[in-house]
Amino acid sequence: MIEVPEDALEERFLASTGPGGQNVNKVATACQLRVDVFRLGLSPESYRRLKVAAGSKMTAGGELVITARRYRTQEANRQDARARLADLLAEAEKREARRVKTKPSRAAKARRVDAKKGRSVVKAGRGRVSLD
Repeated sequence: MIEVPEDALEERFLASTGPGGQNVNKVATACQLRVDVFRLGLSPESYRRLKVAAGSKMTAGGELVITARRYRTQEANRQDARARLADLLAEAEKREARRVKTKPSRAAKARRVDAKKGRSVVKAGRGRVSLD
């Protein structure tokens, strides 16, 4: 798990959108979490996977922007944003399993050739009908 230093994080609270009446209009409950990815000390492979996983949440300057507005309170949205950051970082740390090359067996090759011959016979039967 990647330890995120507090100086790499920046939190802002914004007015949320959607239903909620006066609470949404008056109170800044949505949390926008900005993370300077270069301060996290990621390996190049992890950084590449994070860029893919984050998609449009990653800016050109290497900043990850997560906006949480799911809940009605600032604290709940703050926790949600940090949990989503942790999920993204955990996904970036996962390594893809290496593919082990295998060869088809002799029986598998024979089945493939037999299937091709069978299709050839079916297609040959669709040709022109001769009057012999």
